[in-house]
Amino acid sequence: MNFKKVLGSIFLFSILLTSCNEDDDVQPISSKTFRVTIENVFEAKDYFANGSTGFIQPGLSESFSFNAGIGHYLSFATMFVQSNDLFYAPGENGIALYDANGNALTGDVTEMINLWDAGTEVNEAPGIGANQPPRQSGPNSGTTENGMVLDIVNVNDGFTYPAVEEVIKVTLAHDGGTMFTVTIENVSASASFTTPLAPGVWVINENGQTPLFSEGQASSTGLERIAEDGDNSMLDASLSSNSGFISPFAPGAYAINSPIFIPGDPSSAKLESLAEDGNPSGFANVFTTPIGGNSPAPIFPGESFSYDFNAEEGDVLSFATMLGNSNDWFAGANGIELFTNGTAISGNITNLIRLYDAGTEIDQYAGAGSDQPARQNGANSGADENGVVETVTNPSSNVPTISDMVKVTIINM
Repeated sequence: MNFKKVLGSIFLFSILLTSCNEDDDVQPISSKTFRVTIENVFEAKDYFANGSTGFIQPGLSESFSFNAGIGHYLSFATMFVQSNDLFYAPGENGIALYDANGNALTGDVTEMINLWDAGTEVNEAPGIGANQPPRQSGPNSGTTENGMVLDIVNVNDGFTYPAVEEVIKVTLAHDGGTMFTVTIENVSASASFTTPLAPGVWVINENGQTPLFSEGQASSTGLERIAEDGDNSMLDASLSSNSGFISPFAPGAYAINSPIFIPGDPSSAKLESLAEDGNPSGFANVFTTPIGGNSPAPIFPGESFSYDFNAEEGDVLSFATMLGNSNDWFAGANGIELFTNGTAISGNITNLIRLYDAGTEIDQYAGAGSDQPARQNGANSGADENGVVETVTNPSSNVPTISDMVKVTIINM
């Protein structure tokens, strides 16, 4: 996906370097070789966020808000109720929320909305058809069309439909930062005939994605239900299960008997580079190449880093790896004891890992901020925070718990 390519190239550029077994049955030993594996366990998602809209009567409106970053698009669909299977939506890719210069789109965007035919039910005269929701005996009662999604201007059914702007008005406000508010207004009271707008869905997607439909192709069942009957439950559930925050973890660093970071203290310059830009090159011991990879890169869901080291009783481990879709957050731990009464630790140690804020760059909404690696113009581009290293206690609402982001295991070799 584009997101992966962008982040991979950014992290690779910034890393200019010179150079799981949970079995607790281990034998006491005074010196040991350890292997640590850091696995990205985010559940893969295709879209960034989603939601639904309600029933909008003529003269009324509904608003919804969301966070989105550079490269994000808004897609939505709502039924033109006085029809068999028509719906209002932007083009298949949605509406770009930022221009090429990174400026947020605002104002009346109705001209970007089209009336679409889902191609699932044969059209009847708008406003009077017996199989249209105000008059039909039940859902999905019309004649099956077995067609494809088309802009209504390309449908030759012999009927006349009101202009888009006579029925729906869509405005977009930028509320600051990464927050937007969309208002959908039903203006059909003065149209050739009035119509409600049925419950619909919205989703924040990336360039090139077609989350709701593809022009010239058959509708999904979820879209069919919206376009024919104003039933958004299936498509909303599908989008909800496939939308959310995900992030790579960047190449990181580890140390034996010396801290990578000190909670409560300002970050070092080398920790700042690691936490803001995924560049661990200031540290002596680093892990940079994913398992199975050939060059330094971040790890995405399902991928892992690993590194080996030797340690003796009394030694402790510290490590850190950047949460790539943040400004300066990293997953890590300090002072993990590698032996207990002469026995080397082994197994899942995720419970010892925390998400930390390096305190070096002002935080933005996770996955949307313009100063986060996938969207920033260059390294160290965000506003200075002048803080200290501390546990992240108030993350963006979309960020899951640490155990749903990363799994760390250690084994003795």
